[in-house]
Amino acid sequence: MEHNLVALSVLRNFSPLDGLKRENLGALARKTRVREVAEGSLLFLQGEQDRHSHFLVRGEVELLENGQPVSVLVGGSPEARFAIAEGRPRRFTARARTPLQYLVIDNEALDVLIVWDQTGVYEVEEIQGQDGDSPDEGQDWMTALLQSKAFHRIPPSHVQALFMRMQRVNLNAGDVVVRQGEEGDFFYVVMHGQCVVTRETPLNREGIRLAELGPGDTFGEEALVADAHRNATVSMGTDGSLMRLAKEDFQSLLNEPLLQWLGANEAKALTARGACWLDVRLPSEAENAPVPGAVNIPLYFLRMKLRQLDRGVPYILFCDSGKRSSAGAYLLAERGFDAYVLRGGLASMEPVAV
Repeated sequence: MEHNLVALSVLRNFSPLDGLKRENLGALARKTRVREVAEGSLLFLQGEQDRHSHFLVRGEVELLENGQPVSVLVGGSPEARFAIAEGRPRRFTARARTPLQYLVIDNEALDVLIVWDQTGVYEVEEIQGQDGDSPDEGQDWMTALLQSKAFHRIPPSHVQALFMRMQRVNLNAGDVVVRQGEEGDFFYVVMHGQCVVTRETPLNREGIRLAELGPGDTFGEEALVADAHRNATVSMGTDGSLMRLAKEDFQSLLNEPLLQWLGANEAKALTARGACWLDVRLPSEAENAPVPGAVNIPLYFLRMKLRQLDRGVPYILFCDSGKRSSAGAYLLAERGFDAYVLRGGLASMEPVAV
């Protein structure tokens, strides 16, 4: 079971966590909990390929190879400073020899945090130093962004460049950040405060409320990826601050590393293995030129419908040209989905039976 949030003093007992600077260690502490298990419980199995590190806080862990005990790790010992039986695939099975307390940390998230810790300190301090922000306020949005699945697929050098090129914007409640119908010029991250997303329709000029965004949430990417006009209006629900990245920097640092493109034959092969077609055109377009078996969710509704999608299923997104589908695939990839773009759009599908 999970216990309390872990204290910084506990994290400092382990390597490489003890090398993190205080503000980044604090960010990790806010996302990590101490787990407790009974004697005989299994932490992981020999041969597993999971991407997590287990750190022993208290108790004794027995390591087994092919079912036979080979060693015992004791909490607080010099050997316990390091992750338990690190390596992929797992060489050993780890079993609790006594009641245990231990931590589980995602390796990819930790790797990104270490890169940021070692390369981005002065930007963090500059950002936190504005307008009297506390370290926690300045760190929360960065922690959320760095630990998102999107950042696990971005080269570390891009992560550094991204924060160097971001600009801070302070806004008041009611200020409009982006307006529906305008051309896209920036990608935004909410630093603190709340934003409201609305979309105007012929029957509702006031706008339908689509979402609320908080620290670490992003918006504005759809118009930049698709090189299209804004499909919704985003305004400040409270006073707050945003970080923004210019379109050119967004394209080179975020968009290109995230998108996965498939040709028609590659897409057909992937669907044969269980992938799902996702049509991001308008319902009227889907009705006029339907694709059998495809799920239709218009791009501007995709954020609202994320809970209807299965994170265990790969999605191949398509539209007429590939612009809207690339924007949708970026949005899904950013949120941890396995998403692909059909290169060339519907025209490339004509010789392929979907």
